[in-house]
Amino acid sequence: MVSVLQNVAIDCANAYELARFWSAVTGRPMHPDDKPGDQEVERIMALGATFVVDHRNPDGTGWAVLTDPEGNEFCVLRSTSDRAATS
Repeated sequence: MVSVLQNVAIDCANAYELARFWSAVTGRPMHPDDKPGDQEVERIMALGATFVVDHRNPDGTGWAVLTDPEGNEFCVLRSTSDRAATS
């Protein structure tokens, strides 16, 4: 029997840079949509998330950090269509 790893959650200060590091370590490219989001942040906040810090850049790179209603941090990245609309 073989175990297969599908997802890993890591608490970190800079999710995008850590993802780039692990992408290089594992030799697996990051998904092209792994960039920060704009409208999605507002939608998720309307559902009860709390905004923590903004690491988004005008060129579509970066991310926004939010917390769920219990205080668990997560990041929101931009989709390809969102990046295209803002470039």
